[in-house]
Amino acid sequence: MKTLYLIRHAKSSWEFDVSDEQRPLNKRGLKDADLMGEKLKPLVKPIDLVISSPAKRARTTAEIVLSRLDVSDEIFNLEPDLYDFGGQSVIEVIKKCDNTVNTLMIFGHNHAFTSIANLYGNERIDNLPTAGAVGIEFDVEQWKNINVGKNLLMIWPKMFK
Repeated sequence: MKTLYLIRHAKSSWEFDVSDEQRPLNKRGLKDADLMGEKLKPLVKPIDLVISSPAKRARTTAEIVLSRLDVSDEIFNLEPDLYDFGGQSVIEVIKKCDNTVNTLMIFGHNHAFTSIANLYGNERIDNLPTAGAVGIEFDVEQWKNINVGKNLLMIWPKMFK
């Protein structure tokens, strides 16, 4: 059994003249990331591996959420291929995941994450909002064999405000 949690980065700021990869979270994004970490804590399975896009907004979202989940820094990695908006590179990262990992949490970007949630989940969403999370469980032993799984959760900040 494999479980995948997809978490889109929280709301980012356009206030600064920086590259797309260096855009930080805005105030709402910081609050929403913390809220999602709090709400996810009782809902997620023990996490074996966390991978984030190296983009500042995704990395910061991951760090805030993980601080609420009490996840060790030792299982947190940055992966340049998660800085992907189409989804193919993200799928490759997931499918190449070591099979000793049963629960994988990844942080990244739309449109990739909405597409992947719809491709692999059994419940459709129109758009994964910023700081939104989708959990999908797969009845397989190897990541390379994932196909349509069962949605375990679909939550986003607006649900708690």
